[in-house]
Amino acid sequence: MFLSPHHLHMARTVTASVRAALGPEILIGVSGEGVVGGESELENSPGLSLLGLHLPGVAMRAFRTDQWPAMKEAPEEEGQLRDIAASAGIGPGYRGTILFADPFSVPMNAILPALSRARAMQGVPPGSGDDTSPPPIIGGLASAAKRPGGNTLILNESIGTTGGIGVSFSGAVRIDALVSQGCKPIGPPMVITAGKGQMVTGLAGRPAMQVLSEVIESLDEQTRERLRKGLFVGRAVTEYKDRFGRDDFLIRNVIGVEQSSGAIAVADLLRIGQTVQFHVRDETTAAEDLSLLLDGQQLREDPFAGLLFTCNGRGSRLFSKPHHDATMISRAFARPRAADIFAPAVPTPTAEPHRSMPLAGFFAGGEIGPIGSGVFVHGQTACLALFRAARPG
Repeated sequence: MFLSPHHLHMARTVTASVRAALGPEILIGVSGEGVVGGESELENSPGLSLLGLHLPGVAMRAFRTDQWPAMKEAPEEEGQLRDIAASAGIGPGYRGTILFADPFSVPMNAILPALSRARAMQGVPPGSGDDTSPPPIIGGLASAAKRPGGNTLILNESIGTTGGIGVSFSGAVRIDALVSQGCKPIGPPMVITAGKGQMVTGLAGRPAMQVLSEVIESLDEQTRERLRKGLFVGRAVTEYKDRFGRDDFLIRNVIGVEQSSGAIAVADLLRIGQTVQFHVRDETTAAEDLSLLLDGQQLREDPFAGLLFTCNGRGSRLFSKPHHDATMISRAFARPRAADIFAPAVPTPTAEPHRSMPLAGFFAGGEIGPIGSGVFVHGQTACLALFRAARPG
């Protein structure tokens, strides 16, 4: 369940009403600047979105991160990781986790690695078919408030303003994650040869600013115009590849340059030896990226539901047409109704021509999703969880 700020004073009443009407085994919810439902995105206006799933053959485990030991960084101790795995329902038949958190009170740089290591320690097998990645951890950060104490997180009858909450699935369901970072690479991949922390001073053995200037000079006019929307650096999530593609880079902002030293400042901690590539992002590249990722999902069986966690910097702040992400996703998985296959050529005015996939979600203040085998907090992305039927395992 996703609530806009306009309804937070009624969160307890809304929660009680939903629980009374549906009697869910687990109810999990979070507040957001805006909400998503079907093909609609409600930004900065009152909204509530609810997705209800009946999942025979599926086991679920809800958890709270504040029940874990206090962490400033991910624990290495095996016992702690096993406790986290047990608390989060990461075990036999594990299929994935939906995670929500308050950005002011949860150390995500510790929580996400802890969940990932707990998952690896349990020996969780990769997804079925041609998917070699582990089951996803996906979700978003509450975005209804700009200061601590203003967000709402709902787990069953409990309503709080801090911490993180989640639900893990196992059994007869498959959860596929799609993370659209909406960027286009420019220039070649290069290895960092000098720099420290957020500052990059050398690329491929040359001054970083000189390399960047040459990359910009090589661009066509249209791509150079896109630089007005910002410059980004993609950090390869693994170095063990001869070629790098769309899903191999974690995108981070270039936050400045230091002319005196020729350094490029990036919103990430980088190290010498890592492979990076410059990227651009705008409305066109974001739309193309999401479209390509959705096309890839058409090769699999239809999902029966989806959850969308899209950045509050997308929507009308990025796209000229309203409801962009929700509309594109809903229409990608819309199918003719069985009765319409044999219907007359002229449909009746009241008939719905397609069956839409149930979709709910919210505008997040940071999106949680996998890139490669890692799990990260993103910005400016659309993270989509697709639910598909699967055999228990």
